Amino acid sequence: MFKAFISTPLEDAQVARIRAAAAGDVEVIFEPDLLPPTRYVADHKGPDGWERTAEQEHRFHARLAEADFLWDLPPLHMLPAQDMSFAPNLKWVQTTSSGVGPMVEALNMKGSGVTVTTARGVHAVPLAEFTLMALLMHFKDVRHLRRQQAAHRWERYCGDGLEGKLVAIVGAGEVGRRVAEICKFHGMRIAAMSRSLTAAAAAKLGYDEIFRTSDLTEIAGRADAMVLCVPHTRETEGMISREVIAAMRPETALVNIARGQVVDEAALAEALAQGRPGFAALDVAAVEPLPATSPLWDLDNVLISPHSASTVQRENALIADLFIHNMRCLVEGRTGELRNAFDMDGMY
Repeated sequence: MFKAFISTPLEDAQVARIRAAAAGDVEVIFEPDLLPPTRYVADHKGPDGWERTAEQEHRFHARLAEADFLWDLPPLHMLPAQDMSFAPNLKWVQTTSSGVGPMVEALNMKGSGVTVTTARGVHAVPLAEFTLMALLMHFKDVRHLRRQQAAHRWERYCGDGLEGKLVAIVGAGEVGRRVAEICKFHGMRIAAMSRSLTAAAAAKLGYDEIFRTSDLTEIAGRADAMVLCVPHTRETEGMISREVIAAMRPETALVNIARGQVVDEAALAEALAQGRPGFAALDVAAVEPLPATSPLWDLDNVLISPHSASTVQRENALIADLFIHNMRCLVEGRTGELRNAFDMDGMY
């Protein structure tokens, strides 16, 4: 019998679903006292500074060592080793995030024989919804309305809309495709960055044009909005450079639902202070939590979200669906049907 260890917080109802699906083939180990308390629904890390007792730490390490399957990778500082030696029996881990490349690299998992599947796609809908909210805030000039309301001032004004605007989607994966769908529904024109899509394939997806990484500065100068959806890899780190940012216009809205390291954050803060781009909605930061000293906090044309745009009530239920599917595939030897297998070469 395989052993599956729930190594980060999970609701009892989802654990019960996993146990039912295990059907006697997998022993599902869930010991809530070994896991941090949750601050909100789908909190996978718990509060800063939380620690286990010595007895709990010993038991936690023992559970990791005997596990064949893991629900999630605990934060690095909670692991007994910075490589996979802490889990000698591990065959598979289902992560609760899609951007796990840095974690996989930090643990030197490539070549370890451990299969990693991610939560790719689970967060696409809420991230697309956040993007739509941000774009509407900018083009409908919600900041102006809030100022007028605070002054008890009723004066008609002319806002703008999404229809006809060009949105450049940097990263045409699961999230990027969902962003494109919701923007297309509202009449926007879609330019998507992809390394592999052909013009014909892009047209079938409803994209109006395709661009490559080398075109970022040019597209930044034309786009009415840029939405960042790429994973954090060595190739994408800093790709939204000072040069790319400088090409943006006062009318441009930037939405970052990727990772903070994708952007030259210092250059972005300087540019936003000068009104180019005109607005930024940032769900991520290069250092998280965003330091209290960051100038981004105090800019009127910036919306800060504490890396929570993807966190919704249904998140763990959807990840549990993936866990159950992939667990049954592994138990029954259907490895070719695994969903969201992590690419150890591309690191995404």
